[in-house]
Amino acid sequence: AMDGAPPPPSPAGLSAFVAVSQLLGLTLLATTGAWLGRYRGGVAWHSPLQFNAHPLCMVLGMVFLQGDALLVYRVFRHEAKRSTKALHALLHGLALLIALVGIIAVFESHRAQGIPDMYSLHSWCGMATFVLYLLQWLLGCGFFLFPGASFSLRGWYKPQHIFFGITLFILSITSCLLGITEMLLFKISDSYSRFVPEGVLANTLGVLLVAFGLVVGYVLTRDEWKRPPLAEELALSMDFKTLTEGESPGGDS
Repeated sequence: AMDGAPPPPSPAGLSAFVAVSQLLGLTLLATTGAWLGRYRGGVAWHSPLQFNAHPLCMVLGMVFLQGDALLVYRVFRHEAKRSTKALHALLHGLALLIALVGIIAVFESHRAQGIPDMYSLHSWCGMATFVLYLLQWLLGCGFFLFPGASFSLRGWYKPQHIFFGITLFILSITSCLLGITEMLLFKISDSYSRFVPEGVLANTLGVLLVAFGLVVGYVLTRDEWKRPPLAEELALSMDFKTLTEGESPGGDS
């Protein structure tokens, strides 16, 4: 587009699906808070309620904020690429920090109550997801936000980064579903099968997590909703390739 011209409108349906994703995200956060507040006593640090910070932080960080970080390139379609990258990295970094608080909460709670760590499938999947997420964030910053890699290396890594980004989002939701089931079996195993209100509410949270993941995944996989490169970005990419690969701008790749 020419300078000063208004940006083209978003593709049909994109804004609606993004809005639905945010409504689902806020609803699942409210549902998590309602479950912990109504049936688990709330959240407090350095108390028997410290454990409850774990599910709250994981839903907020590893699901809601991670999902929003993935949507950045669809929502800010006509902003400068550098700014969009920075926001993408910032949201992922914030998600990591919040998730780390949740991990600290569960380890400290287990230690205070004499409960063993890292024996369940939920803990294995959850910790693996967090470690891989941290690695993905570090590699993404190294390759794209502070680029020192060559154009060809960045081009090779970009599909891997996209694939593992979606994979880790799926793993995060899966780990949350495992955690909800584990918590229900520990806390209300004697009444869960009788459709008690806490079980129904927690199951509803699980359905909301799946719905949020499906909507975000749908937005990410629609080819026509991908962020189009701006004219200046194409020129900068070609200049970067020329500098790092020693090719002429008009030469064959």
